[in-house]
Amino acid sequence: MASAGANGSTTTPAASAAAKPQTSLLTAQHSTGHVHLILGANPLAAARASSSLAAGAKPILITPLSSSSSSPESPESPPLHYSLTALIASGALTHLPRAFAEADLFSLGREEVDSVVDAVFVTSSSSSTSGGGGDGVLRTEKIAALCRRHRIPVNVVDAPELCSFSLLSVHVDGPLQIGVTTNGRGCKLAGRIRREVAAGLPVGLGGAVERLGGVRRRVLLLQQQQQQQQQQEEVGVDDDSVDQSAGLNKLVLEGDAEAAKTRRMRWLAQVCEYWPLRRLAEISDEDVEGILRSYPGGGVTSSNPPNSYSHDKPTTTTTQRGRVILAGSGPGHPDLLTRATYKAIQTADLILADKLVPAGVLDLIPRRTPVSIARKFPGNADRAQEELLEQALDGVRAGKTVLRLKQGDPFIYGRGGEEVAFFRAHGLGDRVVVLPGITSSLSAPLFAGIPPTQRDVADQVLVCTGTGKKGKAPQPPEFVGSRTVVFLMALHRIGGLVAELTGYTEEEDKEEEEAQNIQGGEATTTTSHQGQDGKKRRALWPLNTPCAVIERASCPDQRVIRTTLRFVAEAIEQEGSRPPGLLVVGRACEALYTPEKGRSWVVEDGFKGLDLDVEGGFSAGGLGIAGMA
Repeated sequence: MASAGANGSTTTPAASAAAKPQTSLLTAQHSTGHVHLILGANPLAAARASSSLAAGAKPILITPLSSSSSSPESPESPPLHYSLTALIASGALTHLPRAFAEADLFSLGREEVDSVVDAVFVTSSSSSTSGGGGDGVLRTEKIAALCRRHRIPVNVVDAPELCSFSLLSVHVDGPLQIGVTTNGRGCKLAGRIRREVAAGLPVGLGGAVERLGGVRRRVLLLQQQQQQQQQQEEVGVDDDSVDQSAGLNKLVLEGDAEAAKTRRMRWLAQVCEYWPLRRLAEISDEDVEGILRSYPGGGVTSSNPPNSYSHDKPTTTTTQRGRVILAGSGPGHPDLLTRATYKAIQTADLILADKLVPAGVLDLIPRRTPVSIARKFPGNADRAQEELLEQALDGVRAGKTVLRLKQGDPFIYGRGGEEVAFFRAHGLGDRVVVLPGITSSLSAPLFAGIPPTQRDVADQVLVCTGTGKKGKAPQPPEFVGSRTVVFLMALHRIGGLVAELTGYTEEEDKEEEEAQNIQGGEATTTTSHQGQDGKKRRALWPLNTPCAVIERASCPDQRVIRTTLRFVAEAIEQEGSRPPGLLVVGRACEALYTPEKGRSWVVEDGFKGLDLDVEGGFSAGGLGIAGMA
């Protein structure tokens, strides 16, 4: 569990009493054309040379002579590893069979950086590095000190105190690289962790990265050709170090032409975010072309939709009728599915899933079953819903069992009621089955350690939507001190929601002004809850009201941001977006949590609550209460 907050501080509640272990700043260095100086003749030197070449750099190998040798061909010279010999023979590796000199740092590099080398790798023992004469250990220390003094990155084998950078244990699959470091505390363990992580990835994921990267480049080119402005704040920048920006899921109102310009990029970003890794690894060139064809000129076509794993539309008419199952998949963790929904997943002929159904649940779908994921993103929700309903009708009329798989519970802001009415209108009311699911509105607070009701704290719970139909803001609830309010679909317009909770809307102010005009004369003094017409005005929420943003509840990447209404919009803007998420407001947010003084917000990452221990019980950490004061 990690935490971050405003004012540059980064701690966890449990770590405030102990110093946080220092970690490295992990970077991916672009080394094309760089000069890497490698000292040594052993297998590690060969590995460094191969890595350097793979990164597009130009390695130079210096193998020092032994103290009694005067010729590179002397039998007393350090023997070169056979891999080094092969690289030198091929011309890929430059070899200087002599002792290292300080001037090498400033004469062997690129002209554009005044011949300074870009990095130094000391791979041999300290005695062989010296090249004869003097204390070998001191010589290695001098090399490292000289590099640091001139800001030349240096790595010394088995001497982390002399290194300015370290190398990670890396898994490579095409453009995909996954690195693991233990910061010098357990190098052999890093290798095992890397192998375990790599073994859990689907085969071919690197190829998917290459294909989807090509899609992104083509989309950007299309935007440039159409002379459309690239709004990177809307779709996210090309930087692996940042999570989704809050702008990716920003509310798009009907007729918003500027937001419509980025619809291709929005769809691509959400394919990368929500498709299971197994499906991404299987993405084909046909899928790629489908993504690009989906929105020609900003429009939408339904032919060959790229959201489909596979989709067998009926080519012939049949009198046999199937059925539709509307089922809730719960908050996220696959173990929270009901048995009924799990059986439906295993037996359905066609599955139409909402975008936010998590990968852990989608991975339970048999490979033989065609799956379509809703192409829902800001500005396209209604059309995506229509596409799924059309596919459902086709499936039922073809005699198939169609599973409409939804997040949470179908009837809690899941459009389940609307879909039942839709099928009834098409004469299929008797063919619809609805299965409940655990709603995130009540389970997500639990996994964040927030009891929506607790004696002497909260005696009522209100579940609200943060966004009405067509993006219209719903009527904000009034402040009640003993009330816990859970807002779904609110984070993409958090600024507007906070303003509505803590202040009167334009409509309310207009009503108050009209009341004053009816009475005539100057405004009289009123209390904060009573208007000029004597009617009680809505009680406003104090800015210091505790609240919490809960994202990906019960999933491995669950995140909780604990703050107040005053800072919640700023926190989301700074920390980025990790949908699906909800907002909990009220004193219950601090029933089991004591905030740190001076902190604007705290971020808690991770979820491990459904891991069984040896006794067969559940770990307490999953309730989000571990480490809370």
